[in-house]
Amino acid sequence: MALLQIAEPGQSPQPHQRRLAVGIDLGTTNSLVAALRSGITAPLPDENGDVILPSAVRYTQASVIVGREAKSAAASDPLNTILSVKRLMGRGIKDVIQLGEQLPYRFSEGQSQMPFIETVQGPKSPVEVSAEILRSLRARAEAALGGELVGAVITVPAYFDDAQRQATKDAARLAGVSVLRLLNEPTAAAVAYGLDRQAEGLVAIYDLGGGTFDISILRLSKGVFEVLATGGDTALGGDDFDHALAAWILQQAGLSADLDPGAQRALLKVACDAKERLSQVDQVNVAYAGWQGVLSREAFDALIDPLIARSLKSCRRVVRDSGIELEEIGAVVMVGGSTRVPRVREQVGELFGREPLTNIDPDEVVAIGAAIQAETLAGNNRGGDELLLLDVIPLSLGLETMGGLMEKIIPRNTTIPVARAQDFTTYKDGQTAMMIHVLQGERELIADCRSLARFELRGIPPMVAGAAKIRVTFQVDADGLLSVSARELASGVEASIQVKPSYGLTDGEIARMLEDSFHKADEDMAARTLREQQVDARRLVEAVDAALQADGERLLDAEERAAIDEQLDQLRALLDSSDVDSLERQTRRLSQITDAFAARRMDTTVKAALAGRRLNELED
Repeated sequence: MALLQIAEPGQSPQPHQRRLAVGIDLGTTNSLVAALRSGITAPLPDENGDVILPSAVRYTQASVIVGREAKSAAASDPLNTILSVKRLMGRGIKDVIQLGEQLPYRFSEGQSQMPFIETVQGPKSPVEVSAEILRSLRARAEAALGGELVGAVITVPAYFDDAQRQATKDAARLAGVSVLRLLNEPTAAAVAYGLDRQAEGLVAIYDLGGGTFDISILRLSKGVFEVLATGGDTALGGDDFDHALAAWILQQAGLSADLDPGAQRALLKVACDAKERLSQVDQVNVAYAGWQGVLSREAFDALIDPLIARSLKSCRRVVRDSGIELEEIGAVVMVGGSTRVPRVREQVGELFGREPLTNIDPDEVVAIGAAIQAETLAGNNRGGDELLLLDVIPLSLGLETMGGLMEKIIPRNTTIPVARAQDFTTYKDGQTAMMIHVLQGERELIADCRSLARFELRGIPPMVAGAAKIRVTFQVDADGLLSVSARELASGVEASIQVKPSYGLTDGEIARMLEDSFHKADEDMAARTLREQQVDARRLVEAVDAALQADGERLLDAEERAAIDEQLDQLRALLDSSDVDSLERQTRRLSQITDAFAARRMDTTVKAALAGRRLNELED
């Protein structure tokens, strides 16, 4: 029997005009889909009344099973039951193999760098597995809303990089879900809390899920959600609590850590169950493989304190990036199922000096916020609340310049969508092509940043070095995805690329980029200064060599030529030196001793250009 959608006057358009859109929280452990129904935004239940869909997919010979039933088979059929697939999104085969005992799967590599999981239905990529979860959520939504979806807002960790975001969009396309927007999870939570509480001021969103951690600082004001800074760890979450507890159980039981996949799954389930029970009681009985013991909440807290400390370190860094003090934050919102752990709430409360907000279910708040934004993007908020979301990029974007330097075009924590342009020029005379190397990271040298893409700009008119003007434009859309274009302004020749990085990031690489940038700032600046000085010196050497070859014999006497050659040889000998001061001094000496030669060459050129011309011709 079909149900009518009922809404108060002014809250939504007429039913036949309303476009069905949903918010999807595609989580590591659990996933949800939410929508506006009868004037209330809430998660949509399945036929059993459950709103949470475990992010588990099981492949059998004849079917694909998603959700609770799949999760229950994890121990009995570990190789064909995929859990926590979000941790594999946007990563390469080498990266996931490094996770070792955490992943009881058999991996293979296809034509791309993406890892494939061997199942009874053949190899499956993380994108395909995620698509099964999204397909199940889409079917649930269309059954609950009674129609076909026009699209969905899908949430991702704020710290997801380009590869991970693109993998999420690819999964949605496979599932037949049109993506209205990729929305950062902390921002989605702020939307849900901001509208529910009519909040104003500075808010910290602490989001600890099953496999990822995000921390964002936002300023809320009259429907404007401005992200000041974001940070986190794409390899930190409740799964790590489970692994820490599982290691403790093996140690207490005197058992080897070398377990087969089925035993490993069974152990992790025991650990997860104990963790969840300890959120309600002070101690629990634990039994595994004939061993029995008691685990207190105090002992559990000691096991996970190092993991929580990692999250708090990210919190302090993001507060510093925001340019504010901890005391200025008016509210701390807890998001993600792992924030149910009492120790997490206690430690976060101590850091920020206030009781965290938990009055919206931490498992549901992200999906609710995404659904609110979906209503706006689908055009259903006519006359209703208008939201302006000002999100940011997590890491700086730039390109390679001479000397292997990273030139930042869009700094991290820049509000998106954004477009930035910068002009560059050619290095050599007659240069007709330029390689554009796009990078992501915070370090000064390209070797310490992540390569995103390369493309060539060809057809530059041949000119003297430095005469061409190439404008490189970076554009980051509302989903946080990047495109880059390059254009030579005189001729109009242009090249561009939609940056779709090869899948593959080592665990913690993003966090390490930021960490290294703080610890090695002085070292980086010194290296950058050296590279820049070396580039200047080489350009001067090449210019003087060319001038001597063209006019040395004609414009210089033997003594002048000998003096220039001496200084030139001294600078040439220093080109690969790491002594910045000596390099700078010698560059200056060569420049000074060739000033008179350069002036003579210019005079000769001007006289040649004016030779044989009358004054009235020049005036015309």
